[in-house]
Amino acid sequence: MVRLSPVDFDGYSEAVLCGQETRVIPRILQMRFHWMKSNKESRRLDEAGITKNVLDSAIAAFTLEIIAKHGEPAARLCNKDPLTLKMGTYVLELFPNAKFIFMVRDGRATAHSIISRKVTITGFDLTSYRQCLKKWNSVVEAMNKQCNELGPSKCFRVPYEQLVLHPREWMQKVLGFLNIGWNESVLHHQDFINNGITLSKVERSSDQVIKPVNLEALTKWVGNIPEDVVRDMAEIAPMLSVLGYDPYANPPEYGKPDAEIASNTRNIEKNKTLWEQKAKEMLLEAVGDTALDREPSDSPNNNT
Repeated sequence: MVRLSPVDFDGYSEAVLCGQETRVIPRILQMRFHWMKSNKESRRLDEAGITKNVLDSAIAAFTLEIIAKHGEPAARLCNKDPLTLKMGTYVLELFPNAKFIFMVRDGRATAHSIISRKVTITGFDLTSYRQCLKKWNSVVEAMNKQCNELGPSKCFRVPYEQLVLHPREWMQKVLGFLNIGWNESVLHHQDFINNGITLSKVERSSDQVIKPVNLEALTKWVGNIPEDVVRDMAEIAPMLSVLGYDPYANPPEYGKPDAEIASNTRNIEKNKTLWEQKAKEMLLEAVGDTALDREPSDSPNNNT
């Protein structure tokens, strides 16, 4: 979520306000793809008077209603469901003014986060780093393809590690891409938790968002991936190399952090117990593993 200080932006108090993941938007986009992919189903819809134009108009209205109404009003509407980019070219048909920020992250860190946090995503086997990395590779390959098709004026890649190491530099780039003027608030998101930023108590990463930007999540995966998977990494996840990561670097060398980020990290480590308590106070304990816990899709097809 990006929250800027209360300055008037075209009549709104915020320039961008994303809100939590909706989960329903990727699902409705996937349903539309499956309807259109099936000749039998698409013919049934057409015979019922539900043409492509009618369906697209309804999906656009549904999507807009969800994005606009599930958070506070803002000058620019934002959706942060990660898998929406898999349908990026179709979303652009519905919303020609849309722009996409493609957050790229080392797949080894992503797989470790999914497994260690027990983030249930359909198709991902939380007992297997090898399988999760293969799934990550397929999903990110599809997203990268969509980003390439959208072009640099519509899709901007942001390396997660560089955003963490150098947040000022990369947030300037992000806001420039969105044609939004600079505002210091974007570097201090933690100051606005429960004061403009509302976090979901069931999103698995919320306990990290309450902290200032720090380095602790960058290399948690090091030493946790089985040796045979580390050995086969380039073959298992070729998108690592495509996105600029060295599949054989273990630990990796992402770069030197800005002084403020290094200081944040030291302070968090020094007050570890305090931060753990804050996380417990904010998060609900996850119970069980139901279908409702799962993310919408993991298919390597960029439209599913």
